[in-house]
Amino acid sequence: MSTPTLTDRLQVALGRVAGERMAATVATLAGEAFAGRRVGSAGGAAARAWLARHLDDAGAAVTLEPFTVPHVPEVYAVPTVSWSGGASGGALRFGRDVAVHLASADRPLVRRGGLAVAGAGDPSGRWVLVPAGMTLFDAYGHAQGALGLLLGRGVDADGWQYTMLAGPNPGPLPILTLDTATHRAVHAAAQAGAGWLAGNAPIRRLDVPAANLHARWRAGTGGPELLLTAHYDGVGDHPGLRQPAAADNGSGVAVVLEAGRVLAETLPDGIGLGIALLDGEEAGALGSAHHAAQLRATGAAPLVVNVDGAGHLNTAAAVEAGGPAHGLLAALDQAGRHTGLPLVAGPVASDNRRYAAAGLAAAGIGAGMAGYHSPADTPDRVETSTLVAVARLVVATGLLVAAAPAT
Repeated sequence: MSTPTLTDRLQVALGRVAGERMAATVATLAGEAFAGRRVGSAGGAAARAWLARHLDDAGAAVTLEPFTVPHVPEVYAVPTVSWSGGASGGALRFGRDVAVHLASADRPLVRRGGLAVAGAGDPSGRWVLVPAGMTLFDAYGHAQGALGLLLGRGVDADGWQYTMLAGPNPGPLPILTLDTATHRAVHAAAQAGAGWLAGNAPIRRLDVPAANLHARWRAGTGGPELLLTAHYDGVGDHPGLRQPAAADNGSGVAVVLEAGRVLAETLPDGIGLGIALLDGEEAGALGSAHHAAQLRATGAAPLVVNVDGAGHLNTAAAVEAGGPAHGLLAALDQAGRHTGLPLVAGPVASDNRRYAAAGLAAAGIGAGMAGYHSPADTPDRVETSTLVAVARLVVATGLLVAAAPAT
């Protein structure tokens, strides 16, 4: 009986990738029970426990690595904001018309006052409109005695202002962001010397517990070590506003779990295989920074493949390589050709950069997402075909890396 060729082994492995299983994982992670999976939240901890059970059932040895994430912003109540400009005005909808800026001071009580434009007129006791093109730093110089600042901000195709957790430290004033059309209307009222705005900014900063989830199926014995990574945290629900975090990054977690399951069954002996599901990515990729430092301290040098966003493939998947990743990048390129997934060099601003900065060979893969950091990031917008394409790419890359010394 002839020995199966590499091509034969690839075909067998790729045939084991199950799209329905990945779609079910995305739906579970995006469910209400996990509440958007913000770092330090009860929903994030529940998601971590569910993932640990999933990996244990798949035969991996599972460990937790706790760390702390400082100063995580939390909007802890629905902002109450309304305005009037004479013929126009009304209550503003949280997440669409208005949101709380990351640099905002915590001001839970509603403040009502007239309107002014930064750099024109007396700001004292007024909400100050920041004109387009003016920096926040400059706006502070025109806001002595102001009730707060009002910045313009665009919305996405679904009409949402997206949520961020990583950003500037809070300043001395409450700051609200208004969608572009509302900002323009309020600005016109302020220039006319008419109108008022009443609003609050209930946002606080918390030091929260976090934990990376590590799983290992096998240790390398003379061959390369593969480390598949994806962050499981999201930006979290706001009060009254569900943010499911399906594509970002439930899709990446689903791909890594599926690729790990297939590779555990098909990699040749001697090749190491592990998974790191990372916390705190949305707060500044702090989980991968913590893990990369540990790897560097112990002298470990796995080949890292990180997946962030595998929900909506357009024409090609983006790949960003860093560190001594020439061999890994060559395997990815070959895997793309074998599986028929076009690859392009493009920014993948995710955990892969932390591993690369620590001197490890790391590649990030991104295949698109809809509804970025908003309530529109729902499971129905994650394409099963994209999940399958990216999982097949990761599986093929692992098998090609394992075969590289012999080819």
